[in-house]
Amino acid sequence: MILDQVYNKIKEKKKPKEKTERHSRSIVKAISWRTLGTLDTILISWLISGELSIAFSIGTFELITKTFLYYFHERLWTGIKWGK
Repeated sequence: MILDQVYNKIKEKKKPKEKTERHSRSIVKAISWRTLGTLDTILISWLISGELSIAFSIGTFELITKTFLYYFHERLWTGIKWGK
């Protein structure tokens, strides 16, 4: 019985700790992804509208809103254990 308790405590210490991402990493990932996505949006908007000013307006607005959406989406998924 005592040996079981000792064994279980040793086993617990050897378990790898669950890794989670820091907020700063999620922020950098969000910014890098949105930069790429925004360039794509600007290009598509420019091809459709033919106006570079409209394309940049759409891209800027999209950059701000989707960066925040991605950050919160990423933080939510960090807490979900499914598939880890």
